[in-house]
Amino acid sequence: MTTTIIYIGSFIALLGVLVTIHEYGHFIFARIFKVHVQRFSIGMGPVIYKRLDKHGTEFAISALPLGGYVSMITNKLIEHEPEVKEHLTEEQIKNTFDSKPKWQRALIMFAGPLANFLLSIFIFSLIFLNTPDPQTTAVIKGVESSVNMNSSNEFILPGDQIVAINSTIISDSKDINLELLSYAGYTGTINLTLKRSDIVDFINVGILVDDFLPTAESQANPLNDLGVEVEYKMKPIIGSIIKNGPADKSNLKANDVIAKIGNTKIGYASDIRNAISSVPNQNVLIDVYRDGDLLQFPVRVGSSEDIDGNQIGIIGVSFGTSRSFFQSLSKGVYETYNLSVKTLQFIGKMITGNMGTENLSGPIGIAQMAGNTAQAGFLPFMYLMALLSISLGVLNLLPIPVLDGGQLTLLGIEALRGKPLTEKTENFIYTGGALMVGALMIFAIFNDVARFL
Repeated sequence: MTTTIIYIGSFIALLGVLVTIHEYGHFIFARIFKVHVQRFSIGMGPVIYKRLDKHGTEFAISALPLGGYVSMITNKLIEHEPEVKEHLTEEQIKNTFDSKPKWQRALIMFAGPLANFLLSIFIFSLIFLNTPDPQTTAVIKGVESSVNMNSSNEFILPGDQIVAINSTIISDSKDINLELLSYAGYTGTINLTLKRSDIVDFINVGILVDDFLPTAESQANPLNDLGVEVEYKMKPIIGSIIKNGPADKSNLKANDVIAKIGNTKIGYASDIRNAISSVPNQNVLIDVYRDGDLLQFPVRVGSSEDIDGNQIGIIGVSFGTSRSFFQSLSKGVYETYNLSVKTLQFIGKMITGNMGTENLSGPIGIAQMAGNTAQAGFLPFMYLMALLSISLGVLNLLPIPVLDGGQLTLLGIEALRGKPLTEKTENFIYTGGALMVGALMIFAIFNDVARFL
């Protein structure tokens, strides 16, 4: 029972925030341009709670938590429902939505998705500010013999670091799969930029692919289809130091890059643990890079017991660096931009059939994800909210009537024609758009149900 409450509560909270932010974007720009808003509703269907503000706008919560809307006064509404005028001032009647210049109407429509993107930037920035940068790098673990290089002079070795894929910098463990997924259905060369420990310059290796990632199974693990196995290793950059621990007493500092312990060269954080754990209570020399200078420090290794009761060496450091406010904000902006582009690419690939539609989730799937992440903790739940906020923003910008992108498209057509479409044509277009969105929702719910069967 408790689990069910968590799933339902987290689902309502998740959609409630996303819809409120989206509709508030429309609402605030309508207010800026003096367009009267009749109702600001969170949820659809029958109203279960409402209140009026001093401007005469009804703020409502409706029964079905699957959307929301901002109802603005238009000339067409006044024409079809003349009694509406009885509740409006002369100023409100004069400032209808369709009386405004096209650029103002476009901004009102765009403001909803924009609010979702800003929410995503805010959440990502908050997460990045409050979590360490793990400073991981993708390291080649193995390469299948069947991998087809585009030149006999190019090769991949275990231990090579993947720096970029087709010029896109890889800065996060998820970046590799996202980038490779964007090439689903592709035939040609996928270029890897590699860093090899004994070579100063980067190495560019091209892998020939034919109809890359053709199935849902291959899309679940793109690296397998590429024929490359990787492991993610942390760079040997000190993130924080335990006060009065061995490292602190030896004047090691955060952001020092450990290069050598005794005679052992250090490539990754795991190498440090291996080198230190075998020398408890012994003196070692640790070489570090600090601000470009190579320094050496004598360290008296401490000791601790492992789960078997054996003594192991420790120096009292953790890895992964902290981010400043501006670094967090910058990464939040980039993450929102990158995931927005990838979402658009994946939608395009679903339309062309190069990517399976099994990944589409409806309300049941979203509720499941919301419940799972809520139980995992606050930050995972917020990360899901940021991802779905991006999806909501991107989907609403698609040129489908009844969505914001569809209305922006109609505004563009109106600008080109010099006049609006006829009411009959608009009704036909909106009906088609509603049917399309309804069919998509039914298909997504079908996907949700199929996952449980």
